[in-house]
Amino acid sequence: MTSKARWFALPDVPTVAELGVEGFEAEAWFGLQAPARTPRPILERISGHVAEILKEPAVLTRLRDIGSEPRPLGPEAFSAFIQQENAKWKEVVRVSGARLD
Repeated sequence: MTSKARWFALPDVPTVAELGVEGFEAEAWFGLQAPARTPRPILERISGHVAEILKEPAVLTRLRDIGSEPRPLGPEAFSAFIQQENAKWKEVVRVSGARLD
C-alpha cells in the first residue's frame, strides 16, 4: 500500500512506510475545482454539499465498491493539499532527472 494509512479493503497489508520507507506516500486522488475568483460563499456551499453527498450510504458504498475512500477537504485544505502534492512530485522529478524530450 502506497498510501499513508492502510487501505480499508486490505487492512492486513502494511503500507510502504510501515515496511521501512519512512514518510512514503503516493496515491491517486481527485477533487473539484472552481474558476479563479469564485466567491468564498459559493466555494463553501459547494464544498458543504459535496461533503454531505459523500456521507450518503449509497454513494459511500459505491465509492468503496470501486476501491475509493472519500476524504473531503474544505477549500483551503484542498488548496494546501494540491500545493503540497505539486511540491512533492516536482522534487521527485528533479531528483530522478526525468526530462521531456
